[in-house]
Amino acid sequence: MGKYDKLLLQILRGLSDTNIGFDEMCGLLKQLGFEIRVRGSHHVFTLSGVREQINLQRDGAKAKPYQVKQVRTIITKYKLGKEL
Repeated sequence: MGKYDKLLLQILRGLSDTNIGFDEMCGLLKQLGFEIRVRGSHHVFTLSGVREQINLQRDGAKAKPYQVKQVRTIITKYKLGKEL
């Protein structure tokens, strides 16, 4: 099981939203096929077939907990991550 598999499981469980690294979250989204655009502190991720955009900002070295929840919702809604 690779590091992104473990991170995906951690996000889907939803037990540690405050403990997800920002860089790791960005890496996972790239692995899932999202394209990134950076404007200042905003990292905007888009994926063909996904209506929502994901907008992430750092909270120190961690991702913001409410943004982790948004990512979990999108992964679940679109059934992403099956190929990891």
